[in-house]
Amino acid sequence: MNRAPPAMFRVLQVISALLLAVMLVGCASGGGANRVAAGKSLPAPDTTNSAGAYEGANDYRLGAQDLIEVSVFGVQELSKTVRVNSNGQISLPLVGGVMAGGRTIPELEKELAKRYAEGYLQRPQVTVFVKEFSSQRITMEGAVKNPGIYPLTGKISLLQAVAVAGGLDPLADLNGIVLFRQVEGKKMAAAYNMRELRSGRIEDPALYGDDIIVVEQSGSKSALRQFLQSVPAFGLFMAL
Repeated sequence: MNRAPPAMFRVLQVISALLLAVMLVGCASGGGANRVAAGKSLPAPDTTNSAGAYEGANDYRLGAQDLIEVSVFGVQELSKTVRVNSNGQISLPLVGGVMAGGRTIPELEKELAKRYAEGYLQRPQVTVFVKEFSSQRITMEGAVKNPGIYPLTGKISLLQAVAVAGGLDPLADLNGIVLFRQVEGKKMAAAYNMRELRSGRIEDPALYGDDIIVVEQSGSKSALRQFLQSVPAFGLFMAL
């Protein structure tokens, strides 16, 4: 698993400082576009990395290293699990190499049906299922045991992501879990209390590709720490 470089953490510290600055400006001006909303979930992102990607939605575009399962109804011999290579291609029985990268699932199904219909099968019914979304990644930073960049292999929540990263560092602040996400062209952030998440008193949020999770260290004097101390840390979010 690739570790996030020290430079990444410095970038996140800058983001945290900007977050605090924007929040203070928003408070001074009485709110507006930069607002903090307590008790609400962070919206889903506005990219092809959205929730639908993990449910086979039509707008998800396949990428390198995605693992897909191709099935042809009634022809078990043609069913195969393949990984999209670095050039975006897959190789299948009879039809050989097919470009999958950049295509949506319906687009690939249509292309494969066309290929199999050209001299092989009559009205083939092709189904494509994504088993691993390896082109989608999340970043775990701060006070977790194994910080780094992790591929998404399906649906995953914030608690599950912390577990994948080896759990929290003993010095982690349970009240200092911050999720950064791009929503409608804006960087947004939500702070969570680990005790509240574990108890089920607040919803365990689903994660999406390009999400960044930062776990603050107990006793830290960073800008992120000041932000967390200034607002209630449960399901709140703000636009940057």
